[in-house]
Amino acid sequence: MGRFNLLLAVWSLSLSLCLFSHTAKAQLRQNYYANTCPNVENIVRNAVNTKFQQTFVTVPATIRLFFHDCFVQGCDASVIIASSGTNTAEKDHPDNLSLAGDGFDTVIKAKAAVDAVPSCRNKVSCADILAMATRDVVALSGGPSYAVELGRLDGLSSTASSVNGKLPKPTFNLNQLNSMFAANGLTQSDMIALSAAHTVGFSHCNKFANRIYNFSRQSSVDPTLNAAYASQLQSMCPKNVDPRIAINMDPNTPRTFDNVYLPESPARQGTVHLRSSPLH
Repeated sequence: MGRFNLLLAVWSLSLSLCLFSHTAKAQLRQNYYANTCPNVENIVRNAVNTKFQQTFVTVPATIRLFFHDCFVQGCDASVIIASSGTNTAEKDHPDNLSLAGDGFDTVIKAKAAVDAVPSCRNKVSCADILAMATRDVVALSGGPSYAVELGRLDGLSSTASSVNGKLPKPTFNLNQLNSMFAANGLTQSDMIALSAAHTVGFSHCNKFANRIYNFSRQSSVDPTLNAAYASQLQSMCPKNVDPRIAINMDPNTPRTFDNVYLPESPARQGTVHLRSSPLH
């Protein structure tokens, strides 16, 4: 239990600090909206809970949306901006096309709930709403609730080109992952803790098929995978890959934000989820 609490504490701290370039310029603090929208956290929490009751996909979709937003231009909600005219926005970059619509819908509905309160209308940034919503879906799925410092500014620009080279690829090895996280001021421990968010959500077969079929001349299956687990993956993902098929990344407690994912992946099953999940 002690190790579990430590993992959750590190994950919460890593996620809530969000010390990326754009956000770091803002003076973040708790109770930022005390004078303009004092009930904002309850409003957002209630809206997120309503969405959560509709579909569990709300949880991994919101977490992944927050990560993809923060790693590009900072936690500024620029990933939510729609493309217009000749400008292709972040959300339409190939690396973001698989972002689930339920993540966007969660922010949109929470924003609408906040703006429905006259004193709050147009006072709370989408960036802060996404940060709060991420905290809330973690708690709703069994994880910890943690304080979120507020005061993020919404981004004024969103371009697909800004995403280039900013998000982890399914093929990244440990050194590449460490380098990318270090570029965002995060340590290997932060990377491992944030990767533990894969305890919820799913991955499409085509993201890891290369590791269970025709891996190399020496082996058709990636030897770092547990043989029984590789066989299980093959039974769920046919060799003629159907990109619509998805499997849970945590086969034991896929709807609970717990510490099962990390012990299971390296020790007993391999690292297929860490390296190939569309959640990144």
